[in-house]
Amino acid sequence: QPFGEWCNLQPKDAAKMPESAWKLLFYTLSWSYGIYLLFFTDYPFFYDPPSVFYDWKKGMDVPTDIAIAYLLQCSFYGHSIYATAYMDTWRKDSVVMLLHHVVTLTLIAFSYAFRYHNVGILVLFLHDVNDVQLEFTKLNVYFKHRGGVYHRLNDIISNIGCLTFSVSWFWFRLYWFPLKVLYATCYSSLQSVPNIPFYFFFNALLLVLTLMNIYWFLYIVLFVAKVLMGQMQEVNDVREYDVEDSKKTTTTKKKEAGLQLPNALKEGMHLKNGLIKDKRL
Repeated sequence: QPFGEWCNLQPKDAAKMPESAWKLLFYTLSWSYGIYLLFFTDYPFFYDPPSVFYDWKKGMDVPTDIAIAYLLQCSFYGHSIYATAYMDTWRKDSVVMLLHHVVTLTLIAFSYAFRYHNVGILVLFLHDVNDVQLEFTKLNVYFKHRGGVYHRLNDIISNIGCLTFSVSWFWFRLYWFPLKVLYATCYSSLQSVPNIPFYFFFNALLLVLTLMNIYWFLYIVLFVAKVLMGQMQEVNDVREYDVEDSKKTTTTKKKEAGLQLPNALKEGMHLKNGLIKDKRL
């Protein structure tokens, strides 16, 4: 927050900047750690998704490196539920965001308890990359107007970030997630462990997560369409607009509408005022 004030951001942007800066820091660290687990260790989960259920046993030991990832993610999403409700700027999709955090926290906690941690690492990796791009793009949106000066570089970066964010959202969450995670949990799990516990419970939560990803992707498509059709001249925010702003806009429109009178009524009022003046004279 002091850094935002030092950069002389606009008051509205300075208020939202710490939220995005904190999330960018966390998601960058968590996604980097996910890259390490999936590509620089012996875990074959990304290239061989059915392997997440190989040698699965009830009460099996959780490797320390995976347990560390779970501890960090569980604590972050536990805090995010509180932060979304009481700390962050309230937006039109904040209710869905709260539901997302609850579903994610439930998946993390129960997948650890029932030893489905291998799947969890793959799920977190496929989701964190989009949050890195989202928060980085939002920060550039906030920083393109600072000190009363327009900064073109931040504007260009935010436009590129919006495009790459849209593409990666589809690729990671709507293509790879069903292809790798849902295939492994819905089909491969029954092949490796025929009577696997809580099969429907976990797959139902993963399907809810998929529906929320589709819900947000529709917003992304609508946003890109507005930019392409010229309804938006620049990237202002890559998430749905703030509720407070929309209320202010609606109130302003109502006030303007309330001041507009029919032409006949206006002419009648002018005529009446003229007659009153004539009588006074």
